[in-house]
Amino acid sequence: MAKIDAYSGPETLDVSRGKPRSSARLSRKVTMVNLAMPSIVLMLLVNAYPLGFAFIQSFHNGGLLKLGKFIGLRNYVNVLTDPAFWSAASFTLLFTVCGVFGSWLVGFALAIALKPHFPGRNLFKVLLLLPWIVPIVVTSMSWNWLVATPGSLLPSLAQSLGFGQVMFLADPTMAMVTVCLFKIWISYPFMMMMGAAALESIDPSVYEAATLDGATPRQQLRYIILPMTAKSTYISWILMTMFSVNDFATIYLLTGGGPVNATTSLIVLAYRSVFQDFLPGYGVAISFMMTIVLVTLSILLFRQVRRSNI
Repeated sequence: MAKIDAYSGPETLDVSRGKPRSSARLSRKVTMVNLAMPSIVLMLLVNAYPLGFAFIQSFHNGGLLKLGKFIGLRNYVNVLTDPAFWSAASFTLLFTVCGVFGSWLVGFALAIALKPHFPGRNLFKVLLLLPWIVPIVVTSMSWNWLVATPGSLLPSLAQSLGFGQVMFLADPTMAMVTVCLFKIWISYPFMMMMGAAALESIDPSVYEAATLDGATPRQQLRYIILPMTAKSTYISWILMTMFSVNDFATIYLLTGGGPVNATTSLIVLAYRSVFQDFLPGYGVAISFMMTIVLVTLSILLFRQVRRSNI
């Protein structure tokens, strides 16, 4: 009986200690909710009315000032049957894939290259961040100066090398390539920072153990670096996908959506529909369809984040 009492004593103490712990956790959750509530209420007040009105407007055929007549799902049907929408959707997909994976490849490679300590490393990091830091208006003007006219630097260089007259922004294919490269240029610093932060979280002893076991740099990249930075990678892909799909300034400032609508993305098409063609219902319908796709893609990527073991 003494042994049973001795055994049951600590168990009783653990149970009694569990109650204060559970109440402390509940109190902490309540505190966190109370702290977040003002921001949540403010976001609802700022965004709820415009979002609700825009959703209602997508079911009407009015203008910018009047709601117009209720037409049901006709705007959405018109969007899905419009060749201009599918052309913009295909370019948006191309632009997003290049923006996400192109900038990730460049940024992550630079993060790995800048991980070892060497003289001038911090200076290189600052210089490599300039495309992200400099305002987009300045960057787009610089690229226009490089490629816009036949007398610009890159067309002149291409002609002197025997490639003929290359029209970077006048030819539809070259314009798409130029816009995608421009997106990679202004986005790789973000990926580089995300990759550098993820690399810093890896314990150096892991590299030392792998080196002692004879792992090559390629094997360390495949079996150590990529798996241990997977969560950060997926999160950066989610953020860059949202940035790319909603990127209006990059395309509009460089090409305006031309030539012949070759670089017109969905966000540019929505802008033209609302503010140039004065069809807000049509433009808002495009925006809501973009939102549905983005939410679905984000959910899929967040599932990959949860599946990551590291």
